[in-house]
Amino acid sequence: MASFKLLVSLSLVLAITSLPLPSSAQTCNPSGTLVCKGKSYPKYTCSPPVTAKTEALLTLNDFSEGGDGGGPSYCDGKYHSNSEKVVALSTGWFDNKSRCGKMIRITARNGKTTTAKVVDECDSRAGCDKEHAGQPPCRNNIVDGSAAVWKALGLDQDEGVVPVTWSMA
Repeated sequence: MASFKLLVSLSLVLAITSLPLPSSAQTCNPSGTLVCKGKSYPKYTCSPPVTAKTEALLTLNDFSEGGDGGGPSYCDGKYHSNSEKVVALSTGWFDNKSRCGKMIRITARNGKTTTAKVVDECDSRAGCDKEHAGQPPCRNNIVDGSAAVWKALGLDQDEGVVPVTWSMA
């Protein structure tokens, strides 16, 4: 089972890193690179500005203990059930925990909208270690959502990465 989770995680990483950045994500320049398993990944300390319709990529995260999210959530030090609508935001959007516990509104291209609570950071500065479950740094435009978020938006989790917009709720 662990091999399957690793394979799924690596497939998602490849999918995410091969997608072009939306124009809004290009307003924040990388702050360096991190080499992981022979591949270079950009590191970011910033994210695009938050607007009424901030463009992002929604990824799938398992926030439960033993899930692909690594350790407990950074905001509250707890694990979260996949039935909870929770998210992790890229480092710049996470803004030094200023969005912890706050609700965001996420809209998918199919027109469905949901709200979710910010409980974690999708680290855009570090990765490829045990703390980050071996995953490389997040891009600067990631909303990493639980299965409940994907379900509320009527999205197929097998897609792994989908474009969305988000704003503070």
